[in-house]
Amino acid sequence: MNKVGIVGGLGPESTVDYYQQIISKYQDRLGSKEVLPELFINSINMYKVFHLIDTNQVDGLADYLVDAVKKLELVGADFAIISANTPHIVFDQVQQQVQIPMISIVEETYKKAEAFGIDRIGLIGTKFTMENDFFKTPFISGNKEIFVPTHSEQQYIHQKIVEELENGIVNVETKGKYLEIIKRMTHEDKIQGIILGCTELPMIIKDDDLDIPQFNTTEIHVNSIVDTIFLDKN
Repeated sequence: MNKVGIVGGLGPESTVDYYQQIISKYQDRLGSKEVLPELFINSINMYKVFHLIDTNQVDGLADYLVDAVKKLELVGADFAIISANTPHIVFDQVQQQVQIPMISIVEETYKKAEAFGIDRIGLIGTKFTMENDFFKTPFISGNKEIFVPTHSEQQYIHQKIVEELENGIVNVETKGKYLEIIKRMTHEDKIQGIILGCTELPMIIKDDDLDIPQFNTTEIHVNSIVDTIFLDKN
């Protein structure tokens, strides 16, 4: 079995979700509750990551994440993941500077959307994810249209992620506003699906909340992680 190294703490709530989902899916695959995967978690400072991105210190962010992955290499991880969408701004730079392979949440989400045959898709997440191109690039390259909320909507979504969801708070009023934004995009932008491009968003948006497909990036990422755990090392 391959051992996964998780760069976590981005935020703590989603890291717990990753851990629990990996265990659950691993046990389901083996058909037993009496087995556990061996994995490593390096929990880093989410607020430092936000500061580095907000102040456009891209190289500093890459260095911080490279150091985090290298520590996972040293303890024996066979591959690594970053348990958040936003830090994937520098995913390629990090992968180039570490020895073990990494699984991109962006690429795995694109593959899932492509399998659904969706050509017009919405994206919500932190302001960094919505403002930057790193999540949009594979979709645009694949001749798909990707839409984000208006500027004011982006500010609201980001604020509530940082102030509430990152702290484990699920607010009914916030949920209602999030769904209102997505429904507006469905009608005005004609989106056929929505990417929950922050690993905390599944805490507040559930499968039966919308009439269009949701792309839960955490679940998509975890499925790929478990697949890779079971890959033959040889």
